[in-house]
Amino acid sequence: MSVAADTSPEQSDALHVAIVQSLEKLPSTASVAIALSGGIDSVALSLVAKEVCAQTGHTLHFFHVHHGLYAEADAWAAHLQTFAHDLEVPLSTGRVAVAQDSGLGIEAAARQARYAALAEMAHASRVTAILLAHHRQDQAETVLLRLLRGAGVLGLGGMQPDVVRGELRLLRPWLDVDRDALVALTGAYAQRSGWHPIQDPSNSDVHFARGALRSELVPVLDRRWPAWRQTVTRHARQAQDVSEILDEVAAGDWQTLDPDLEGMSFSLQRWRGLSEPRQALVLRFWLNRRGVAMPGERRLAELMRQLRQLHALGHDRELLWQHGTCRVQCLRGRVSLSSG
Repeated sequence: MSVAADTSPEQSDALHVAIVQSLEKLPSTASVAIALSGGIDSVALSLVAKEVCAQTGHTLHFFHVHHGLYAEADAWAAHLQTFAHDLEVPLSTGRVAVAQDSGLGIEAAARQARYAALAEMAHASRVTAILLAHHRQDQAETVLLRLLRGAGVLGLGGMQPDVVRGELRLLRPWLDVDRDALVALTGAYAQRSGWHPIQDPSNSDVHFARGALRSELVPVLDRRWPAWRQTVTRHARQAQDVSEILDEVAAGDWQTLDPDLEGMSFSLQRWRGLSEPRQALVLRFWLNRRGVAMPGERRLAELMRQLRQLHALGHDRELLWQHGTCRVQCLRGRVSLSSG
């Protein structure tokens, strides 16, 4: 049965068209995957993408990341095998160990491990793009969290609909879609098939930042400002416009820093020649282009402090700045990035 029967015609058209527009950016022969957690959102994306890919000819895969953070994780993976079998889509599962002492916090460490696992599965399956089920509510929450963490103007742009990380493309076709349509679609599938989506306890766990936001702050915002999500996502789109302009400035500055061919290092002396705001801007540009989780304001300020201290000391002692699994070093006048 078509998923169009599970939603209104307008909702169904919007869900389909958004995915079609995302896939139009890819070669017609490209293989794509869904990042499948098994929750309502990714299940809805899987149902619609299955139909769209049948029409466009793209080969579809499901990728599930097994974090092992909950005792139910093995049962969830088995449950998703049933779903994948029902849709006749191959499912790959990547197991990860989330670092507890990375300095990023458990949520950021889990997110970093998840994207690394998705990249590995994509490479093994020759997948060039992954569809993610983030929607309007996710975007609004992300902007709020980044604001509270002091992410700056660039962070307030929220999640991007099309991001390139190394050789992998991450597509978020539903950032302007309300979650109600996804709940209706997945609920109808559950009623028809008897298969029910996974309820991840971390989504409402107040020990995690996003869980606390959803459980404690969002209900207050819903009562006082019912349209807050639309307002916040509108600001995110405006911030993205500003980010594109700043990105052009940063790209121009980056080329003046004598970068190496791989984009992994640059000249400290030339970086020192930039104004302080543009020094910060080009560092964010560099880290973002290398797929590094964006540091908060204090972490970035610490890196800049160390780089300036090298200048104040008048010689080039070795610098070491650790951010998760990434390391920034300075040796013989070159600032470089490495992993591990």
